[in-house]
Amino acid sequence: MMQNVPDFSELLAGAQHSAVHLEMRDSYGIASEAEGFSQFKRTGVRRDVDPDSDGWSGWVAMIRDAVARGVTVRRARIVSEPVTDYVRYEHAGTVVNLAAGEQVRWLPRRQASDVALPGNDFWLFDGRIVRFNHFTGDGASGGPEMCADPAVAKLCAEAFEAVWERAVPHENYTV
Repeated sequence: MMQNVPDFSELLAGAQHSAVHLEMRDSYGIASEAEGFSQFKRTGVRRDVDPDSDGWSGWVAMIRDAVARGVTVRRARIVSEPVTDYVRYEHAGTVVNLAAGEQVRWLPRRQASDVALPGNDFWLFDGRIVRFNHFTGDGASGGPEMCADPAVAKLCAEAFEAVWERAVPHENYTV
């Protein structure tokens, strides 16, 4: 594992072909999302879905730039059903990921039982550099970790592709 972890934006800017993201938690406690998630729980429907808003514009610009360079950006989420409030919140905001150029799919956890999965969420860049996203028990960021070990990259690539193949495209997945 590599100790120095470049910013996500640097890794995405360096990607030439692909960036894939596997999310496996039913809830995250990301500080920057706390207010929006709290409002979503209160209202059940309101979520910032403006790609040009302060909360999304940086992300949208990064993804659009990568896609414009020919990088395929895919995100797969493994979720328990019935889904948590947080997954409903993610689902409601996914329209922005799609507008930015990401492809997103959802896989019910019961359909992933026979897939060998890494222990943590990750981004895999060009099939060779893995950035693991560690989280604390309550879902706060525990910091990233980098890995360039070919065997680990292969495990992550195979896990992602197995999930992607079974997963439901966002437009067909309801929460």
